[in-house]
Amino acid sequence: MNILFMNSAREWGGTEKWTRMAAESLAANNRTILVYRREAVGRHFTIPSYRLPCWSHIDLYTILKLVRLIRKEQINILVPTKRKDYLLAGIAGKITRTPVILRLGADRPLRWPWQRFMYHTLTSGIIVNAEKIKRTLLQTGYIPEQKIKVIYNGLDTTEIDRQIEPPIDKPFPFTIAALGRITKNKGFDFLIRSFARFQQLNPDAEAGLVVMGEGSDRPAFEALSKELGLSQKVRFSGFLQNPYPTLQASDIFAMTSTNEGLSNALLEAMYLRCAPISTYAGGVEEVITNAMNGLLINYGDEKSLAEAITRLYRNETERKEMAEAARERVEQQFSIPAMAESIAAFCRKTAGRT
Repeated sequence: MNILFMNSAREWGGTEKWTRMAAESLAANNRTILVYRREAVGRHFTIPSYRLPCWSHIDLYTILKLVRLIRKEQINILVPTKRKDYLLAGIAGKITRTPVILRLGADRPLRWPWQRFMYHTLTSGIIVNAEKIKRTLLQTGYIPEQKIKVIYNGLDTTEIDRQIEPPIDKPFPFTIAALGRITKNKGFDFLIRSFARFQQLNPDAEAGLVVMGEGSDRPAFEALSKELGLSQKVRFSGFLQNPYPTLQASDIFAMTSTNEGLSNALLEAMYLRCAPISTYAGGVEEVITNAMNGLLINYGDEKSLAEAITRLYRNETERKEMAEAARERVEQQFSIPAMAESIAAFCRKTAGRT
C-alpha cells in the first residue's frame, strides 16, 4: 500500500515520535510518505518527505498541493496526526476519494457540532492508543465502534538499548525525571510544587528534578522553581536528542499531565527501569497497576504526589521492585512489530471497506 502520513507540528514531541515509528516501520512492506510543516519535525524522518505550509485548518493552497500529491503518488490511505491535519487531509481525501484514518493520541471529549464533521464525516477510521480514548469517542453516539481501532504505541527497544551507551552520572543522588513538551497541560507546575512539598517532608534529601524538553511555558516554570527556592534542585535540560541515558540514571519518572493518550515517554522510562508516578491521564491505567508497577495520583493533589515521591525515596526495595515490574509490563505489551502489523491490517481493512 501507499500510505501518506501528515504531521503539521511546529515542534518535536510524542505524536511526532509515534508518526516516525509508524511510518518507518511500515516502510519495510509498504511505501510510506510524510507531509510535514517544520524542519524541526521533518529532519527526523528518513522516508520520502514533502514540506507544505499548513497555514490554517482550511488552507486551500495546502489542500490543492495535497490533492496533487495524492494523485501523483497514488496514495491508498491518508493518516493525519494533528487536529489541523484532520481537516486538511479529510477534505483532500474526499476530493480524491482516498480513505482517511486519523490518529488520535489524547483522551479528548468531542462536544462541538463541527467536530462530527472532522472526526466522522471526513474520516474512514480512527487509530487511538488507549481503550480509554475509544470509550470517550463512543460517547459521542455518532462514531461507530468498528471505525475505531486501539493500537498501543510500540517501542523500538533495540534502538533504546543502543542509545543508553555510554551511561552518564546521576544528575542528583536521588533523581526524579520528567520529559515532554514544556506546556501547562503537561503539569510541570504541579510537579514542581509537589517536589517543593517533598523537600519539606525530607529536608536532608539529596534529591533533584530533571525536566527534559522545550516549550513556550519554560520561562514561567523556571521562575516558579526560583520562587520556591528550588533553583539548584530543578534542572531544565532543554530538548535532548537522546534522553535515554538520563532516564536510565533516574530513580523515578513523573508524568503529571492533565490529558494524555498513552505517553511514549512514560513507556520509555518504564522500559529503562524508572519507577513511574503518574496522574490518571488518558490510558495510563492500561499500563500502570497502582502500587504494583507504579503509583497513580490525581492531577493537582500536591500532597499525594509529594507523599508518593517520599514513599519511593524512603523504600528503595519497593522502588526497585516497581521499576522491574514496570519494565516487564512494557516488554510484554508494547512492541514496534506488533504496532506496525496492526496499523497495516487496519489500513487494509479500511481501504477495502471504503
